[in-house]
Amino acid sequence: MTKKKIPKLVNNTNERHKKSSKRVKVAAKPKTFKTEPSVKIKPKNHSAFQDRETPSFSESESGNSDLVYGKHPVLAVLNSDRQVNRIWITPRLSSDRRFYDLLQEAKAKGAIISKADPQRLDSLTQYANHQGIVAQVSPYSYWELEDLITFAQEKTNSPVIVIADGIEDPHNLGAIIRTAEAMGVQGIVIPQRRAVGINSTVVKVAAGALENLPIARVVNLSQALGTLKDSGFWIYGTTSESSKLLHTIDFSGAIGLVIGSEGKGLSSLTERCCDELVSIPLAGITPSLNASVASAIAIYEICRQRWF
Repeated sequence: MTKKKIPKLVNNTNERHKKSSKRVKVAAKPKTFKTEPSVKIKPKNHSAFQDRETPSFSESESGNSDLVYGKHPVLAVLNSDRQVNRIWITPRLSSDRRFYDLLQEAKAKGAIISKADPQRLDSLTQYANHQGIVAQVSPYSYWELEDLITFAQEKTNSPVIVIADGIEDPHNLGAIIRTAEAMGVQGIVIPQRRAVGINSTVVKVAAGALENLPIARVVNLSQALGTLKDSGFWIYGTTSESSKLLHTIDFSGAIGLVIGSEGKGLSSLTERCCDELVSIPLAGITPSLNASVASAIAIYEICRQRWF
């Protein structure tokens, strides 16, 4: 009987090691996606990208307070003393006679004028209704309450100041500002906390009225109402629960009109600070009105009594 040769374990291990080492070598140099094509597709001549602008600020947020867009808001800014840093405008609109001279003046004051396609403006404003023009301006400068009161009293013997109690929707605040300026109100007061400030949406909805109406932003609204009272203002608060109807009130003298927030109305503290509460009579089955609509009706009634 012949003996079977038993393979040496050491040699067998070496054989496996050699095979595994070969596999490692293959794994060490796998067929990978080359990165060279991604480099090569970038042309040496970057002329196609020379007109692209490198943004100096976050362009993705349409609520950014330094962006103003839309024909009327930008025209109002260009006609005001507010600093304009940059303007993006479509080539078609840049030749519009309403904008041409103002753009040249803005450029002379240091503003950068850039022609851009509508898609670029869509990106800047998050697809808002920019109407072909966007401006980057200095942040809105709020008035001090005392300065606003002095300004209002110098304008007329019977000034009207609107106080927004926690308006959170920028569309509502913009509409209130637009109505107030159109009706001849002397100013608006807004709280600093739990309320919207002046951002690009407010400016757009206000349609240029913001540049002609002073806005004061206060830390404590109840203290601000106290300051108005000390300055001779009679404070009226609008609420659906009052039995005193709007059209039956004699709105003579200096008036402070407080508008409640959306859905919540006036806060309990604000109500206690008001001299009188009034309501708008409703004949239909709709239980309440939008904050901006209610303010428009109340502002009109106050101003109507001064006109006639």
